[in-house]
Amino acid sequence: MSTSHRVWRLGADIDTDALAPGAYMKLGIEGIAPHCLEAVRPEFASQVRPGDVLVAGANFGIGSSREQAAGALVHLGVKAVIAPSFSGLFFRNAFNLGLLLLTCKGLDGVQDGAHITLDLQTLQIGLADTAPLQCEPIPAFLLDMVQAGGLLNQLRQRLKGHT
Repeated sequence: MSTSHRVWRLGADIDTDALAPGAYMKLGIEGIAPHCLEAVRPEFASQVRPGDVLVAGANFGIGSSREQAAGALVHLGVKAVIAPSFSGLFFRNAFNLGLLLLTCKGLDGVQDGAHITLDLQTLQIGLADTAPLQCEPIPAFLLDMVQAGGLLNQLRQRLKGHT
């Protein structure tokens, strides 16, 4: 099943400090999220809507290991981040928190504000007037984690099933 999502276009090398600025780390996720991406897209946190997606350049999530970088995106309702490559630490933190990351090449034609479809069965991105883009495979256990809303929710669901 595919659904339509509005695109927020970003460049390459978006680091964790842009996603979760260090000056706000003591405030918790509710205080961090309103500052997410303010150095790159000042309007982002106030205008992003649940279900929107980020389409970025290479090396998304580089920098520190702070899980709040992915947590701020989850808190704001971002459905997925699509990029040609991700930092390994950000990749794991994102899936642990239930944020879908899609590794995909050929994103140059995806414009800011466009609407795309995501088909999680085939891992394809649908674009108007072009052939769909095929994303790299994602292990089933990571997709299950996203569908559960993150690792902790997945573990809670498993424990409920065994009581």
